[in-house]
Amino acid sequence: MSPVDRRLFTHIHWPLVLVIAILFAVGVLNLYSASGFRMGDEVSLNPYYQKQCVWGAAGLICLLILTVFDYRFLEHLAWPLMIVTLILLGMVPILGKAVYGAKRWLDFGVVSLQPSEFAKFATLLVGALILSKGVGRLGWIGLLTVLAVAMPPAAMVILQPDLGSGLNILLLLGGMILYRGLAGRVFKLLLVVVPVIIPLGWFLLKPYQKLRVLTLFNPERDPLGSGYHIIQSQIAIGSGKIWGKGFLEGTQSQLRFLPEKHTDFAMAVFAEEWGFVGTITLVILFCVFLYFLAQIARDARDRFGSFLAAGVFFYFFWQILINIGMVLGIMPVVGIPLPFISYGGSATVVNFCMLGIALNVSMRRFIFQNP
Repeated sequence: MSPVDRRLFTHIHWPLVLVIAILFAVGVLNLYSASGFRMGDEVSLNPYYQKQCVWGAAGLICLLILTVFDYRFLEHLAWPLMIVTLILLGMVPILGKAVYGAKRWLDFGVVSLQPSEFAKFATLLVGALILSKGVGRLGWIGLLTVLAVAMPPAAMVILQPDLGSGLNILLLLGGMILYRGLAGRVFKLLLVVVPVIIPLGWFLLKPYQKLRVLTLFNPERDPLGSGYHIIQSQIAIGSGKIWGKGFLEGTQSQLRFLPEKHTDFAMAVFAEEWGFVGTITLVILFCVFLYFLAQIARDARDRFGSFLAAGVFFYFFWQILINIGMVLGIMPVVGIPLPFISYGGSATVVNFCMLGIALNVSMRRFIFQNP
């Protein structure tokens, strides 16, 4: 091992690695509970937690691969990866596998891939590449250039339809844009224009998506239909009280009242079993996790690395914020999973890929000089 390799090893962000390991372990444990349902005195289990461990192992391999080379090499892979991602997204309407009436997955026999997850990764790389060029705040030309990168994959994902992942792509890049900064005239005009444009998006939503938004304000208007998810989630969270009902003792999840308990509403399963104290502890753990990512972006020694780390921060920040808000019933149900806690193969692999990039930037922060 060369002196540089030894120095890289000593500069691994071990506190972040520890937090990642704890979050993933909590997620698998929670999925073990979410995989169960009671039949009399017995509990039957679906293999979600086992599959999550397999995907976690695959993600860990990807994380290790993404830490062994100089992250600046990703500048050369950004555009090719975006092109491949757009091709995969274009294949979804033709060859995609329909689940719950939406085509979002490509079935390759052994595994099924969700191209929308990899679109987030490609958007991160291309966005960081563009934003790291030049100095100063973004003007109109720079802003439109960056948006032109995100709009094609985001539009293709939203049309699947997958509003949650499409929004996640836009929010990821939006956070990176704010990290770079906008010119004063651009920012002031956007403050006026954006509030006018957003309501117009209502007319682009599908009927079921409009119903989800309306249900947010009054879930009791359709308690057995569109409001069922939110109502059962709130019941599960409230029934956990201070200390929770205990592991495998959540009635809403074990008796199958809570829908999508292994994916979108996995947090509700955790809250019912571990209560307010456990939930706050998990939220604090997520805050520490995000703090470490922000720290890596701040300490990066070159602009490309800084924007990569900032993009990883916003990628996780928005998912955590929206999923928790969705489970609490203060945000519409848009199908965004909670990182490490919700089940998902492609999402798990992409999560670890994102973290591999962040760790790569952190490990090499001593090699480069500040620009």
